[in-house]
Amino acid sequence: MDTSGFAGWVERFEDERERRRVQGDPDWERGAVLHPAVRSSVQRFQVGEDGDGSNLIAKADRAGDPDYARAVRLFVAEEQNHARLLAHLLAAGGAPVLNGHWSDRAFVRLRRLMGLRVELLVLMVAEVVALRYYRALRDGAGDPLASDVAGRILADEQRHVPFHCERLHASLARLPRPLRRPVMSLWRLLLLAASLVVAADHGPALRRLGLGRRRFVADVMASSRTVVSAVLAPRTAARSGTRPGTRSDTA
Repeated sequence: MDTSGFAGWVERFEDERERRRVQGDPDWERGAVLHPAVRSSVQRFQVGEDGDGSNLIAKADRAGDPDYARAVRLFVAEEQNHARLLAHLLAAGGAPVLNGHWSDRAFVRLRRLMGLRVELLVLMVAEVVALRYYRALRDGAGDPLASDVAGRILADEQRHVPFHCERLHASLARLPRPLRRPVMSLWRLLLLAASLVVAADHGPALRRLGLGRRRFVADVMASSRTVVSAVLAPRTAARSGTRPGTRSDTA
């Protein structure tokens, strides 16, 4: 299995870490004004971003590619930074973080059921949903600090999706060819179910952000087509620069 490209991902993650260090944090002192529905929604997403990633890291270590294992650690660090940014945003708006939420617990349990491949497939559901959510928050929050935080997180998520696609491409290549497309069809069904749950749970916030439930689900499912194409593409096409996630920002 060709995983040599993950050294390049390590470099990209490290470059972004340095860029964040130089850029510094948003100006938390200016405060934030969040609509109650949006505030409640951000609290739930903050829970989803918060975690130590130990299970994913352990599976990445067992995969036997040191570059991939290092890249996964850097990915987890970025997700933890998202949780930190959202916590500061909530504090700037006078709101606490939540101790937990049922949707996050369900995703974590599902991710841990089997090996790395299943964990990544479930994780990719959350990542593709997050792309659309943070774009809506960036564009529709009506608060400069919230838009700043959401834009930073969105930029990271646009790199995370192709990162996971590359690993899933290599992983699914080990399956018999007739099984690969059905696996991704099942993934899209899981994504549809998850997006419907998020739309129902965050409906008031989505409406406040100018999106609405139906549009949210439709946009998430439309963006999933580029993910499926990247995961199932011939190896040369996968390496040539299909960038799932970037396109979803303009869908």
